[in-house]
Amino acid sequence: MQENERGDTSVLTKLFAHNAWANLKLLDFCEGLSDEQLDATAVGGFGTIRDTLLHIAGAEVSYVSRVNGRLPAQPFARDEFPGFELLKDTVRWSSDELLQLALSAREDTLVRERWERWRCEYTLASLIVQAINHATEHRAQIATIITQLGMEPPDMSGWSYMNETGEFKEFEDKAEGA
Repeated sequence: MQENERGDTSVLTKLFAHNAWANLKLLDFCEGLSDEQLDATAVGGFGTIRDTLLHIAGAEVSYVSRVNGRLPAQPFARDEFPGFELLKDTVRWSSDELLQLALSAREDTLVRERWERWRCEYTLASLIVQAINHATEHRAQIATIITQLGMEPPDMSGWSYMNETGEFKEFEDKAEGA
């Protein structure tokens, strides 16, 4: 294993690249489903496949907006499915924005929110953890629904990511006795 120099951001960059890749891979797969399949649910999940996809994308936009007030060029209402192309554009935008927030986060960087008579604060680093965990959890829920529909969900693992991006390399071991 090679050691990274202090300040190397490659792990954060890779984490968000994988998150975007997995979200897009799932959206590409789900785009081929029928309306009946998109409306399928599973016990213990968030809701329908369609609603969960919308929830993932909407949550990532909300994380960005909570910190800097920014929204994608074409925001969508979270109560109406905007279509796959807009969701894909949103996922690309939010992934880039979240990466920039993660790169700027320090241990003491706080996010402060206020609504009417209620307010809260938490670290930006913890919000970044929530963003990655949230998407992973809901992608797994959708994969469960897809499996229950009798289909093989897309492989969204880190191994699949490394294979598809060419980062996983296999070599024949020519060592003596191997």
